Amino acid sequence: MKPIKLRWMSIGAMILLASFPAALAAQDHTAQNHNANHHHYQIAQIPTLGGAGTNFFDNTNNIAVLNDHGSVSGGCAGTLLSDPNSSAYWWSADGTVCHAFLWANGSLTDLGSLPGTNNSAAAWISSNGISAGISENGQIDPSIPGLPEISAVMWQDGQITNLGTLPGGGYQSAAVSVNDRGQVAGVASNLVPDANSLLDSNPNLWFGVGYGYELRAFIWDQKSGMQDLGTLGTGTDAEAIKINERGQVIGDSYTSSAPGACFPVTSGAFIWDRQHGMVDLGSFGGTCSFAGDLNNQGQVVGESFVAGDAYHRAFLWERGSLRDLGGSLGGNNTGAFAVNEKGEAVGSGNLLGEATSHATLWKQVGQMTDLGTVDGDPCSFAQGINDKGQAVGDSTPSDCSHYNTSRAFLWENGSIADLNALVPPNSPLYFLYAYTINNRGEIAVNGIDANGFEQAAVLIPCDENHLGIEGCDYSLADASAAAQSAAPRYFPSARRSPSQSHRTNRSHNPGLVEKAAVRVGHIEILSPAAH
Repeated sequence: MKPIKLRWMSIGAMILLASFPAALAAQDHTAQNHNANHHHYQIAQIPTLGGAGTNFFDNTNNIAVLNDHGSVSGGCAGTLLSDPNSSAYWWSADGTVCHAFLWANGSLTDLGSLPGTNNSAAAWISSNGISAGISENGQIDPSIPGLPEISAVMWQDGQITNLGTLPGGGYQSAAVSVNDRGQVAGVASNLVPDANSLLDSNPNLWFGVGYGYELRAFIWDQKSGMQDLGTLGTGTDAEAIKINERGQVIGDSYTSSAPGACFPVTSGAFIWDRQHGMVDLGSFGGTCSFAGDLNNQGQVVGESFVAGDAYHRAFLWERGSLRDLGGSLGGNNTGAFAVNEKGEAVGSGNLLGEATSHATLWKQVGQMTDLGTVDGDPCSFAQGINDKGQAVGDSTPSDCSHYNTSRAFLWENGSIADLNALVPPNSPLYFLYAYTINNRGEIAVNGIDANGFEQAAVLIPCDENHLGIEGCDYSLADASAAAQSAAPRYFPSARRSPSQSHRTNRSHNPGLVEKAAVRVGHIEILSPAAH
């Protein structure tokens, strides 16, 4: 068999997957390694569009930037275009424009933006290659001086579609998820004043700007356009998180004007479909609940505060019933961030004292597994799981609040491994964050290069389903060695604490406060000078 090459690019020492035959699709009968050793991985680094870096969208704990065909679309790639709004509202710290991209079969495509010199980013890619995300539209939001308007967009067959606004109008919107039918879920502002606007803390749009209009969850399709999903109770705002192949949408909504633990007012998690409308998932008695993920069976996982808001618990909702996923690692707090098609969930659980947390797996309600940490780190959390039960996430030795110092991990067959210990020793990147793992075992990660720039990559397993990859080490890595690596790297970012609800801990980048600018909530391509 002719080797499949992963060739090095001259710019930025980037790796590009030059050829990836469709015959390498995941098979139904994958050999199990009962010795808990791990496969090595080869690196396919996503090139830039001429700029300094490329990174994945980092808005919530669960994201879908990599589908089961190995296609990637999430976040944005740096260009050489100057951003006209960078002095006040910026996406890249070096003042350049960032564009959404599609990386498939070793080829990078600039998905572009709405007309003009505008930033764009993808948030999601469906299994048939439809991308959804955001683009500046060239207009300035009249409610805040100088604030660029952001529009929800979809890319299909090389074309960008502006999804428009809610029927009553509005200036800001974002598409956050799309299914194979081209149905899109997202968030959009309207023109109703709201002192507690959820937009001001939504990770898909500008946050911290004091926005003064309601934010609403929407579903969009080609026939009906953008439809407001409404709110729970007497709440004023809502946000959508995900849509599945059945057209069900999950998200969060304000529920009343009473004070809440996570927002200024009470909030709850919902599921929506055309037959039943918006349905409250219920709670464990507190003033705040969040939906984290949804599978195609209609199962929802998330977290809900207990009465008195003393702590929150991971939940599974299905067929109208909300259940505590159960278990404890010594502490009270647990949270579920992702669920696979088998109903297996991953997230985190606090240890005794509530100051540290470990990544967790629930194969079913009441069956909680501590996934551990890398090299004795105090904290970790899992944010992705495939249908084979492989989980990915982040581990940190010191920063349990923001994970600025961290390393990406893989957990499988009862063993955790630092992904940096499974890639070639001459890797140009140190991998900080693992976002998702597809059913082929391929992993979407962000890493940092020798110049301090964050870069996106896909890690390809050197296994029986990926034979002939040039440079692949097809021997198995020792599990005990893979659980340790070189010291983790520091990278200033605005990541949330997984031990808290994943929409309550957003802040500006501490390394960039001297720029005195507001950035869009999820794009961070940093130069070394900005550190």
